[in-house]
Parts: sequence; C-alpha cells; structure tokens
Amino acid sequence: MTSSYERIKSECKQKGVLWEDEDFPATQSSVFYHQTPPFTFQWKRPHEIVSNPVFVNDASAQFDIVPGKMGDRWLVSCLGVLYLSKGLFYRVVPADQNFDKPYYGVFRFRLWWCGEWLEVLVDDRLPTINGKLAFLQAQNTNSFWPGLLEKAYAKLHGSYEALKYGTLLDGLADLTGGITESISIKVESNILIRPPLLHNLLDTTSIITCTINNGTMTQIRNQTEALPNGIHVGINYRLCSMDKAETIMGDTVQLVRLRNPLAQTLSKSFNFNGDWSSFSNSWERVTMNERNRLIEQLDQGEFWMSFFDMTQTFTHLECVHLDSDTARDEPQLADKSRRWLMRLYQGAWKRGVTAGGCRNNPDSFHINPQLQLFLSEKEDVIISVNQHSVLEPKVIGFTVYNLNSVQNINGCLSKNFFKKHKSLVNSQYTNSRQISHRCSLDPGRYLIMATTFEPAEEASFSVRVLGSTIRLALLETQTMLLLDPFPLLNSNTKITIDSTNNNNNNGISCSTAQYEPVFMQLADDQRTLNCFDLQELLEACLPNDYIRSCASIDVCRQVVCLMDKTNRGRINFNDFNKFMINLKTWWGVFKMHTKEKSGILKAERLRDALFDVGFQLSTDNISILILRYMRRDGTLRLADFISAILHLTMAFELFKAKDTNQDGIISMGMTEVYHLVILLFDYVFVINKII
Repeated sequence: MTSSYERIKSECKQKGVLWEDEDFPATQSSVFYHQTPPFTFQWKRPHEIVSNPVFVNDASAQFDIVPGKMGDRWLVSCLGVLYLSKGLFYRVVPADQNFDKPYYGVFRFRLWWCGEWLEVLVDDRLPTINGKLAFLQAQNTNSFWPGLLEKAYAKLHGSYEALKYGTLLDGLADLTGGITESISIKVESNILIRPPLLHNLLDTTSIITCTINNGTMTQIRNQTEALPNGIHVGINYRLCSMDKAETIMGDTVQLVRLRNPLAQTLSKSFNFNGDWSSFSNSWERVTMNERNRLIEQLDQGEFWMSFFDMTQTFTHLECVHLDSDTARDEPQLADKSRRWLMRLYQGAWKRGVTAGGCRNNPDSFHINPQLQLFLSEKEDVIISVNQHSVLEPKVIGFTVYNLNSVQNINGCLSKNFFKKHKSLVNSQYTNSRQISHRCSLDPGRYLIMATTFEPAEEASFSVRVLGSTIRLALLETQTMLLLDPFPLLNSNTKITIDSTNNNNNNGISCSTAQYEPVFMQLADDQRTLNCFDLQELLEACLPNDYIRSCASIDVCRQVVCLMDKTNRGRINFNDFNKFMINLKTWWGVFKMHTKEKSGILKAERLRDALFDVGFQLSTDNISILILRYMRRDGTLRLADFISAILHLTMAFELFKAKDTNQDGIISMGMTEVYHLVILLFDYVFVINKII
C-alpha cells in the first residue's frame, strides 16, 4: 500500500507544486495559540533562507544546534543526546531525504507517540523573524533537520508554544522510544549513587546522562547559567564509561567519562575546567603512560571528572532504557552484556468501567485495569506508565501488589482483596506524561494497577515493563451467570416495597393478592396484559415517582419480551407477580450500592451491583452497558439498573436456548440473527459479546 509520504510526493509531482500541510498550516496560530507575540512570523522555505540548504550534514560530526530567539534549550539538549547515538538518530530522522531535485517540500520523521512509532509529515515552511529561523537552527552549517524535526514535534503538540511545557524526560522518551528514569544522585548530604550502580547501568542497553535539575521539572529555556567549574545547567551530559586513575602515590581515583553534546555551541568558557579536565594539575598525580591511556579514550566534547566531583556537581542521573529490539539499531549499545526485555500493555481509563482512581477510592479502585506480572528470578524491573493525554494531562501513577500468597486467580481481583492486602510498591502521582519507577522484585507473581488519581477521569495509556525474565498479562473476568435472576417463587411470598426516597420513610406491605383485582381490570379475556397495560398497572401499584420510573414503556416492553413464552406479547398474573418480587430484590441491591446519595448509582459501582444480582461481566460487557445506560453526570437511576438486568437476563436466556450441546458455543443463521436483533432491539451487542 502506498504510504502518505509517497502519495503526497506523487500528487505534488503531477501538479508541479510544493506541498502545503493543511493539518499544520503556516499561520500564527500554529506558533502561538494562547499568547500573542510582539511580532508576526514570516513562513519561509529553506531555499528562501539560504542558497544551499542541506538536510543533514554528514560531513560534520559537530552538533551545532542552538535554540534561536525562541527555541527551547531542553529540546536542544534532547537532540544532542539523540545526535550522539547515530543509530537512534536515523530511526527518527530518515536519511533518504534531501533538497535535491525533484523536490516536493515534504519531510517525514518518526516519533514515539502514545505507545507506538508514528510517522509525522511536515512541509518545509518554517517560522522566521527578520529572515532568520525563530526556533531551533544550526549555528555553523546549513542543516535544516533540527528545524524540521522541531516542526514535526510541534505538530504533534498542536503548536510551537506547547513545546515550552515539555521536559527533558518526555523529549528523550519521544525521540528514542525508551523508558526514561530520573535517579537522584544525593539527598542533602547523603550520596545515593555508588560506582557499582553506575557500572550496572552502563552494562545495560541504556543511555545514561548527568544533569543539574534546578527543581523546575527541567523545563529549561534559553539559560546560559554555568557553574564555576564550567558545567552548564540544564544540559544532559552523556555518561560514557568509568575508569580508575592509578596515581604516583599508589592510590586510585575513580573517574567518569562524560560528553557534552553542546560542546560546539557553547563558549569555551563553559567547558569543564575542574579537576581532571584537559589542563588540570590533577594529571601531575599520574604517570605519563597513565595520562596518555586515559586521554586517548576521549572523543570530541568528552572529558574526565572524578566520581566524587560528579556527585557534588550533578543532581540527577537521567536514563533512557531501551529494549533489545530498539537498542539493536544503536552500534554503541551492541556490546552491552545486559539487554532489556520489554513488555507492553495499551489500555484506557473509561468512566464507570476502568477509571477507578487511586487507592484513596476503595469502592472503585478495583475496577482499574489489572495487569499480572510474572518473574522467573529476582531482578530489578522498571515499570512505566505513559498517558496519551498531552494537552490536558491527568495526575497518574501506579501501585504494585504481591500475589505470591494468592491462590486460584481466575479473573479480576475483587474489592475485598484490596481491603485486605497492603501494596508493595507505590509510585508518585504526577501530571507528567510518563511516570516510571525502579523496584527489586523476587520471583513470583505481582499485580500492577495503573490509575489516575481521581476516579472517572478518561484517557488512553500504556504500561511498559522492562526486565530480563518477565511476562505480562491482563487479568480479565469471564462473563457468566452466577445466580438465576428469576428464581422460583413461593405462592405465599409477600411483596414489601420500601418507598423510602427523598426522605420519605413510609412503606407498603401487602400480599400478592392485593394486586390481582387491578390486574384483572386491565386484563383481556385470557387474563393477560400487554406492555401498555403493564405500564398502567405499574403506575398504579408502585408507591412513589422514583420507583414508578420503572414503569416506562421501554422497561415494560422488556418485561413482556422476557417473560412471554407464547410469542403473543402478553403476560399473566404469575409472570407479573414474579417480576414484582424480583423488582423488590433488585431495588434492595441498588440501594445497597448508592451510598453517597439515595437513588443514584455511580457508574463505577454498576459492575459490583450486577454481580450481587447474579451477573459476572467482563470489562468489554460492562463497558457496553455503561455506554447504554450511564447519564451525563456519570450515574444510573433505578430504571436504568432494572433495564440493564432485564436485557442481561434476556441475553443469557437466548444463549442458553441456543447452546444445545452446553459447550458454550452456538451457531446461528441469518434469520435467527434477525430474530435476536428484534428481541433485543439496540442491545443486540450484549448477546454478541456474550457469544
């Protein structure tokens, strides 16, 4: 199938024009959607800015990208990390693009977005001020890949202005497809990072960087601040390797080799000038052979720093962990002894279905998607939750439980499990696009619950787990009928309907015979009622307006359709009596699950309420019922609940009648399908899901 990129080039060739992207037009709103800048941008194509534009200057190994007048330094730092990893760089920036003829003004990039690699197409019109690029640009060459890649990134966010809310960790994740992790180097005077941990990180398929996080979530713009030792604030220095310097006095100094991705764009005064820098007196402590051995390891932009100085200078290690498939494209990671295995789950928080909120919501927490993690051996695993809400991110996090003591897990764990068991791992809750956490786990089974902080918040999300011996599986409940919604009734059964509603505490207690005279007045000569007669009877019998809502014509049609065994569309008094008895039972279940406000059932409690009636439903099936019955405020009323029960009962009875072999499988012809559609009206999808 022809790709969009090839189709656009073909259309431009036929029309003899350069492409103009209608999805991200060259207008002021594509740059600033909220703020009003003090000037107007002029959109120019590269050949209108310079006479000889190039896409990527392969002849130069220098990274000379600067933010321009309005660009974001955090994004420059991210691109610097990417540029130093050529395999990953050309995954994002396909090399088969240039400004040679035939030229059509379209470029493509690949970004990790919402749990998958996405190809983003942009035209080559870039915003300029006084004839120069307003945002990212090459300082010493005519390379335009930075500005075009930035435009693709801005297109995903909706505007260039939206990029100012970006972070280093999000940017690194989007540009590499990896899981990002921020590790504090020290807390107050306590150093948390030790050489063995660094060695362990360097042995994995991970990109390790050191940075100074000034407490603003690394949303760093055009800062030029540098420490006295020349280390630049807000830059991610690549941690390349570790070594030990043998001194003349016989002791050893632990060294780390770092690389500044912006070495070519910063002033020489911002180069590292501390101990073990190029012209430091520290080298006098080692022999010439030792000095040459260490200096020969340095590449352009690299320098040595003592491990101690590193812990005193930088505040965080920011890591990009790449799974083995992604790391295969990066030559620098090819010889790593430990390769991450990644497992991915993509889901969604749906109101009333899977959006249960955090552990602070004990009545709904259990409806969140439940992921079971299996480990074959003790190891460190990294769990990451990434939300797909970019413009209005939710506050998200996750919780991990130990399942090694739990037997016979056949479906989603119930509310009682979370009331009786303590969590093992709790992440922070933040409105970041991604939250990750490293934890050491013994062999066995674990439960991962990814949630929003508040219930009923909707968003798509991805859960990724990195480890060596891991498996990940979604726990799902099988749809089945646990209890008969219409059990056999004793002829002497009493009907007691509590009319409590709106602070009215009056009640009615009567025998079933009480209703028979009214029934007979409305019945035909066969002593049966149709749905319209039933509606009139219920309106006369039910004690108040709230309960009387169950007398809607839709509910009455359902009752008649379900209980009529003669296909005449009529029911007798025994059928009516059976419905009234069960209506009382269902109402009792409904009231039991309406805690905050009588008469209103929160959608996230529907699954548990139906379970108490006798229906065990999978997430897909409860999702369908929520779509059908949930009201604008996220709740259901009694009539909605009763209607859902009736339709589920109908679906199970129809399936049971067709399952002649009792093997859970039925086959139907077109006529039978039409018959089911007529019986279930617009709820035929319920029987389809059950089948």
